[in-house]
Amino acid sequence: MSFSSTVKEELSRQLTTARHCQIAEMAAILSNLQEGDVLFVDEIHRLNRQVEEVLYPAMEDFAIAIHTENLAVARKYFTLLKKTFNINTDVLIRQGLLPARSRTYVVAVREHEDALRVLQAAKLLDANGEIAEDLSLVHNVIVQNTCCRRAFIRGAFLAAGSISDPEKFYHFEITCASMGKAKQLQGLMASFGIDARIVLRKRYFVVYVKEGSQIVDLLNIMEAPVALMELENIRIVKEMRNTVNRKVNCETANINKTVSAAVKQMEDIRYICDTVGLESLPDNLKEMAKMRLERPEATLKELGEALEPPVGKSGVNHRLRKLSLIAQDIRERS
Repeated sequence: MSFSSTVKEELSRQLTTARHCQIAEMAAILSNLQEGDVLFVDEIHRLNRQVEEVLYPAMEDFAIAIHTENLAVARKYFTLLKKTFNINTDVLIRQGLLPARSRTYVVAVREHEDALRVLQAAKLLDANGEIAEDLSLVHNVIVQNTCCRRAFIRGAFLAAGSISDPEKFYHFEITCASMGKAKQLQGLMASFGIDARIVLRKRYFVVYVKEGSQIVDLLNIMEAPVALMELENIRIVKEMRNTVNRKVNCETANINKTVSAAVKQMEDIRYICDTVGLESLPDNLKEMAKMRLERPEATLKELGEALEPPVGKSGVNHRLRKLSLIAQDIRERS
C-alpha cells in the first residue's frame, strides 16, 4: 500500500462528532466536480419530443454519485451520509475492462429529497433551490470555524489528494476543477500557516506543498497522527543521514586537500635538497624542511608542536609556503 493510501485509510476512520464539521467535509467532497459531472442543455425545445419528455423530469430531480478507487474512502463517504443525514445510500462496484484496471466504487444517493437535503446543507444550491453557478466554490459559512476548515481540507484530500512516498521526496497535492476552488483551498491552508502553491496541470488546477515540515503540519491539520509520526520518523532518519554525509564529505575533502598539499611540499623540499641542498636554507626553514621529510603525514598543528620551540599553525604554513617559493624560484632560474 502506498503512503498516500495509508494516509487516506487513516483519515477514513476519522469521523468528527460535530455535524457542522461533517457537513464541511461532505461539502469539500461534493464541490470537487470534474468535467462531465454536470450536463448543460440549451434550447431543449429544439430536441426530439421523446428526448424532451425524458430530460425534463430528470432535470427537475437531483441525484448524487461519488466515485473513488479507494475502498476506505468509499466507506468514509457512506458513513458520512449515514451519520450526518441518516440517508441509506447505494454502493456500486465497477470493475475495469482491462485486468490492470482497478475497481471503482460508487456511493450513490438516488432519491431526490435525500440529495436535495445534502446539497442544501452543503450550501451548493442558491436561494432559488437551483445548482450554484460555480459548484466548486463552497460558501464561507461552511468553513467559518477552525474545526470546519480542518474537516474541509480533509475532505478535499480524500476526494482528490495524494502524498508522495516520503522515502523518495516530499510532495502533497490536491487537484481542483477550477481556479476558484484552488484559491479557496489555498486560502484555507494559509489560515493554518501553510504556504501552498497552485499550478495548472492539463485542464486542472493543483494545490501543492513541497516542504516536508509543512506536509507534517497538514497531516496534523487533517488529524492523521499515525501518518504524521511515520513521516516524522522518515524525516529524522533522512536528516541524520544527510548530516552524516555532509560531514563525511567535508572531512574527505579536507583530508584530500591536506594530502595534496603535503605531497606538493615534499616534492618542493626534495627538489631544494637535490639542487642547492638544505644547508643553504635559513635555520628555521631548514628545521621545517627536515621535520616535513620526517613526518610526511603530520598535520600543520602536529608539525608545529614537534618544533623547538613550538610554532602555531599559521607559522608552520608560512614557513612551508616560503619553501615552496624558494623551490619555484630555483626552477625558474634553472
